[in-house]
Amino acid sequence: MNAGEYKGGVTRYLRAPLYMIIVFAAGAGLLCWYDYTVGLISVLIVVVYAMVTLGFYRRNARMLSEEMARLATDYASMQKQFLEHFELPYAILDSEGRFLWQNVKLCDLTGKEKTYSKSVTSIFPEITREWLDREEGTDFDAVVKKEDKTYRALFSRVHLGDDTVDEPEGTRPMIRRQEDPSALYTMLLLDITESEKIRQLNEDQRLCCALLYIDNYEDTIAEIEAVKRSLLTAVIDRKVTRYFQEADAIIRKSDRDKYFIIFQYKYLSKLEENKFSLLEDIKSTKLGNDTDLTISMGIGVNGATYRKNAEFARTAIDIAMGRGGSQVVIKDNGNISYYGVRGKEVEKNTRVKARAKAEALRELMVSRDKVLVMGHQISDIDAVGAGIGVYCAARELEKECHIVLNTINTSLRPILDLFTPDHGYPADLFVTSDQAMSLLTANTLVMVVDTNRPSYTECPELLEKSRSVVVIDHHRQGGEKVENPILSYIEPYASSTCEMIAEILQYFSENIKLQAAEADAIYAGILIDTDNFMTKTGVRTFEAAAYLKRSGSDVTRVRKLLREDMNAYKARAEIVRDSTVYRDSFAISVNRAEGIESPTIVGAQAANELLNIVGIKASFVLTVYKGKIYVSSRSIDEIDVQQIMERLGGGGHLNIAGAQIEGATTDEVIRQIENIIDVMIEEGAIRLPGPAAKKHE
Repeated sequence: MNAGEYKGGVTRYLRAPLYMIIVFAAGAGLLCWYDYTVGLISVLIVVVYAMVTLGFYRRNARMLSEEMARLATDYASMQKQFLEHFELPYAILDSEGRFLWQNVKLCDLTGKEKTYSKSVTSIFPEITREWLDREEGTDFDAVVKKEDKTYRALFSRVHLGDDTVDEPEGTRPMIRRQEDPSALYTMLLLDITESEKIRQLNEDQRLCCALLYIDNYEDTIAEIEAVKRSLLTAVIDRKVTRYFQEADAIIRKSDRDKYFIIFQYKYLSKLEENKFSLLEDIKSTKLGNDTDLTISMGIGVNGATYRKNAEFARTAIDIAMGRGGSQVVIKDNGNISYYGVRGKEVEKNTRVKARAKAEALRELMVSRDKVLVMGHQISDIDAVGAGIGVYCAARELEKECHIVLNTINTSLRPILDLFTPDHGYPADLFVTSDQAMSLLTANTLVMVVDTNRPSYTECPELLEKSRSVVVIDHHRQGGEKVENPILSYIEPYASSTCEMIAEILQYFSENIKLQAAEADAIYAGILIDTDNFMTKTGVRTFEAAAYLKRSGSDVTRVRKLLREDMNAYKARAEIVRDSTVYRDSFAISVNRAEGIESPTIVGAQAANELLNIVGIKASFVLTVYKGKIYVSSRSIDEIDVQQIMERLGGGGHLNIAGAQIEGATTDEVIRQIENIIDVMIEEGAIRLPGPAAKKHE
């Protein structure tokens, strides 16, 4: 027998007597050196020991091998019996996912014979060959269901031939494995039915906080007779209470037009299924009021604490109100969902809010050394005009003011030429992002106009560095917003930011005076965003225009400022000519013009032009510019393009919206837009008459 046939501790154990022969022989040799007689006797003893030892090895080699084989057999038999009657379902699968062996418990569970050799997918559809191949690592798991039971399937991938079995440290396997590249899977099932029920029960009982506001309570109450006012309030209370009774909710009225509601998470999905029908139910309430009564709701869920859920609800209701009301916003930790966003923003006739914001802005400016104003990237006339208005307010208080502007395009140049040192304006009135960062101090007020998304601003770093930020915008709020502004004035019903700035200037100071060029710039912003007073105009829009007219604005001068060059006009016409119509209602085109300075502006203008075609309900123009695809979308009244752009990652208004997309081609973006339209039609968010409602093949 050769001791080398065995491995690990067995080898060391069997070789120990052989090693001792060498030790004894060395000792006998030393004794011979000192005493020949004693040494000779020692040598004889060592020889006898060696002969006996080697004889023992030779005589008992077969017996030792048989005993070890019997031990291995008994060990394997015990292991097999253990797995065979293991209390947990256990199986071995081949590389294709087919059963090679299964224990009694698994046979009882599946009702299959031990000889069953089909794929595990036939019993557990969740476990497929593709899934097994896709999972990485040696150990992985999945949740599977069998009848009314839920199991966690624990898998272990074993490559035959690999020393993957754990051995005591410093040892090697007793028996060598033959190398085999094929893989096996072991599957162990753990019954987690009860724990899943407890987990689901815990999830269902999580607290949801909701804030419900009546958007236009004061205006609606003022319309109806005094005797009907209490009746209207009672009807609203009854509808709110009845709606949330199904959710077993607790409702508390915190004000005449405000409600605080809490309910369990398990009811939220039911409310989402009916798209919060309370919105339409309240809107249909008529007791002598001509104006539709609308509500907004903010819901906070999945916060770490009840207080966090309440904060989420507050954030959600702020977003809902900032988007024009008449909708539900759910803030699920980091995710935000919108419901009931169809419909037009309701213009508020009262100017109380504008006056309050003007007074608050004045107090903030008084306490600051300087003001930095910035709009969105690739600024348009509305953003620049609003910046000029803020400069006028700062000048009234004798405060230093700078407007952040990185890109000057052809549409802006005629206006910017009016605000040069030759016309009495500071040379650093317009600064770049780098210059703005160098001007920023601890006592600087940063103002964001014509956008409420930090990533869209000319210099997002300013928002990160400044602790004093003011936001003035007319776009609906989305999931991304400026964090913790000290003043936020967002009114989606406003036609433009310039309209809002014009209102603020009227209440900012009695002595404020606008120069003709300044009034022209602000008026031009209103004119552009309303498409010459054709869209999103209300009473307050014309009142703001009248104020600017009194301040010296001239329509003829503004018209000259807004003229475009021949190349841009031709490019716009080419976009309209190359457009395609999807579902007989949606015009889609790509701005392929080259050599024009402001392609995104031309794309937006072309989107407006496409609405002049009979049958077109919404238009989408794609412009590739500086590595991004800019999508300009427009509609007249029937289609909420803001919803479409939000699903594309953008935002905007009911009739004017856009998006910026990176890492995609124009064809891919067009397909995304078409898919979004298809999904929204299926969901009922877009309603088309007749054949247009059927998807085109």
